[in-house]
Order: sequence, then structure tokens, then C-alpha cells
Amino acid sequence: MNEIDKTNPFSQLGLSNTQESKSKDNDELGQAAFLELMTAQLKFQDPLKPMENGDFLAQMAQFGTVSGINELNSNFNTLSSSFQSNQALQASTLVGRRVLVPAEGGYLKDGASLSGSVDLEQPASKLIITVKSSSGQIVNRQDLGLQQAGLIDFEWNGLDQNGSRMPVGEYQIEAEVHRGTDVSSGATLSVVDVESVTLGKAGQDLTLSVSGLGDIDMSQVRKIL
Repeated sequence: MNEIDKTNPFSQLGLSNTQESKSKDNDELGQAAFLELMTAQLKFQDPLKPMENGDFLAQMAQFGTVSGINELNSNFNTLSSSFQSNQALQASTLVGRRVLVPAEGGYLKDGASLSGSVDLEQPASKLIITVKSSSGQIVNRQDLGLQQAGLIDFEWNGLDQNGSRMPVGEYQIEAEVHRGTDVSSGATLSVVDVESVTLGKAGQDLTLSVSGLGDIDMSQVRKIL
């Protein structure tokens, strides 16, 4: 009987060169290679010191774990592809729609109005909406009176206090929240048009390009109108 190379017990199977070359290209152990090595280990083990049952079962359990992880990764890849397909479908329905997003102002188009909401966490004894030009000049104020907690809608018709039409451009929106003698600023949201949508990578949000605000994440959208 030929003497077994103790430094490479798998040389009798012709695995020495192929395994070395493969290990350089891929550190992962495939199912076929694992079973081949397991068979060789059983074949060349010392008959006087056979492999313990516990060791054998441990190796099989380890292989089962690796196989399960590979299958799980495959399922996640499938789920990721499905998620991207859903993103594309969702994106196609958003272009041209109007959405409500957090913003401190909005873009007034020719002959149009500017609308939005104020997010009130608590009721207010009085809510005042102030519209300012890009230079900070007050052009319109609306007293919405007593309001309950929630999203309070408002709309500015694009006219100043004297009834004159304001030019196209960006305007600031401020919410003045009164609760008795206490006065604070409220969180404002604006209704904007979705001009285009960019698909994100797996696990990432859609990016919306909206009028007057540029790019925002889909997660910022509070309402689709």
C-alpha cells in the first residue's frame, strides 16, 4: 500500500492542486467539495482512533448552517428584486401627482395658489399663517382662529394684503401658534408637484424631485393628493 502523504491526506484523491488553486479564487466551501472532503476524512482516518460521533455531527451541523445561510441569502436576493419592482411601480404613479411634505415655504406658480398644512401636536387658541417674500417682507397674513390638534390645512391665493397679484417665485410660510399667552412656531408642510422620481438601490427610499424644493426622500411624504 502506498504511503499516505500526512501533510496532504487528500493527495490520493487528486485534490491537492485543484483545491489549492480554487482556494486562491474562492474561500467559500461548496456542497460538493465539503462532501468530498468529508468522505476522504472518513476513508483515511486512523482505525484505532476513529472520528468521534460528536465531532462528526458537529461538522455536519456546521455544513447545514452554511447551507441554510446560503439559501437565506438567495431568498433575500429574490425579495430585494421584488422590492425594486414594487418601487418602480410606485414611482410610475407618483409623477405628476401632488404630495404634502415638510417645508418652510413653497413655490408660487403663475395664476396659481400656494397651499399646505400646519402640524399641531396640541390644540391652539389661535393659528396665524404668515406669507413672506424671499427677502423676508410680509405679503399676507391669515388668522385661522381656534384649531384642534392635527394637520390644519391652509391656502394662499397668491395675493398680497391689498389684493394685488404677487410675482411667480419662492415664498416663506410661517405658522404662529397661540395657546393662551404662549406663542410658538408651528411645523409647516407644503403641497408640491412631483416632477420626476429616481429609483433607489435595494433597501433605499425613492427620491422625488419636487417643484421648488429639489430632491427629497419618499419617506418625507406625509400625504399623496
